[in-house]
Amino acid sequence: MEVQVKSFDALTVMELYAILRLRSAVFVVEQACIYQDVDDKDQKALHVIGSKNGTLVAYTRIFAAGDYFKESSIGRVVVADSERQHGYGRDIMIASINAIDAHFKTKTIHVSAQTYLQKFYNSLGFEQVGVPYLEDGLPHMGMLKRGS
Repeated sequence: MEVQVKSFDALTVMELYAILRLRSAVFVVEQACIYQDVDDKDQKALHVIGSKNGTLVAYTRIFAAGDYFKESSIGRVVVADSERQHGYGRDIMIASINAIDAHFKTKTIHVSAQTYLQKFYNSLGFEQVGVPYLEDGLPHMGMLKRGS
C-alpha cells in the first residue's frame, strides 16, 4: 500500500470523491448508521490516503491539537471491506501516527474509537480515557496515546 498525506486543498476532485465514497460505504451503509459524514472538518484536516494500484483502500484524517480535540487526533479510520485481510488498518494507523509526529511535532494523540476496536487501538499504544458513550448511535470510547 502506498501512503500519501495531503491537505484538503491538495486533494484532487477524484481523490476527494474516492474518500467520501469509501467513508459513506463503510460508516453509513455497512454500519447502517445514518449521520452527516461531511462535517466541515475535512478542510482543517490532513488526509492520510492509502492506495493500492491507484485505488483507495485505507484512509484517515488527522488534526493538530485544538482543531478537533484538545490533543492531536486521528479520525475516520477506514479500510475498504474487500481489503481488510491485508493489515491495512494497522498500516494506515502507523502512517497516521507518524504523520502527526512529522507535521504537528507531537506524540500525544486522541481517537474516538468504536468500542469493539479497543484491542486494536491498545495494540498501537492507545489507552481508554473516560467512559464509553454513543456517537451517531454507535458505542465509542475516548482513547489516548501519550507522547514519550
